[in-house]
Amino acid sequence: MLLDRLFSKKTVMPTAETALPGRDQPLATAKLHYVSGRPLKGPYPDGMKTIFLGMGCFWGAERLLWNQKGVWVTAAGYQGGLTPNPTYEETCTGLTGHTEVVKVVYDPGQTSLDHLLKVFFEAHDPTQGMRQGNDIGTTYRSAIYAEDEADLEKAAAARDLFQAALRKAGHAQEITTEIAPAGPFYYAEDYHQQYLAKNPNGYCGLRGTGVACPIG
Repeated sequence: MLLDRLFSKKTVMPTAETALPGRDQPLATAKLHYVSGRPLKGPYPDGMKTIFLGMGCFWGAERLLWNQKGVWVTAAGYQGGLTPNPTYEETCTGLTGHTEVVKVVYDPGQTSLDHLLKVFFEAHDPTQGMRQGNDIGTTYRSAIYAEDEADLEKAAAARDLFQAALRKAGHAQEITTEIAPAGPFYYAEDYHQQYLAKNPNGYCGLRGTGVACPIG
């Protein structure tokens, strides 16, 4: 019964009344990307675009995304919740409402949002609700947060195409990916940034469905 209560607490979104209070000041984090040396918080070159992708644990997701051609910089962080400037420990309680995401700043002249969405849908299982594999809680839910309406429409179209592909492949589950306008993004602590570059043998929880996303 205790495990059931803990599971429920971590997988139900908090309300404004139950969410942790957080803090006014941002957490200390890295200034530069550990791999590329580029500034995590900008300034970014003119013409760059940004998309925020949640695929479960952000360690493996960030490594996958910084290795994509045309991606200028990535950062690990928390988004989609209520608590301002949450810590990692706070997000793990399920009482901030945030999910772990990767901020992806990319050059649309070298890659496309369609390509990044294809990578996103193929690299994890977007049908698992508030979890990815053994990682359980709101902080591991699948999510796409976009900065403009056109990108939200592209994300929804990619979701629908992938849903059809899953059905054709015999997967009965529905995609649960949250697609929404980008709210505040809070940079994760320094040690989370580019974690798998600093710890090459560290944990990577990425597990796809084996189904290709027919986009682009």
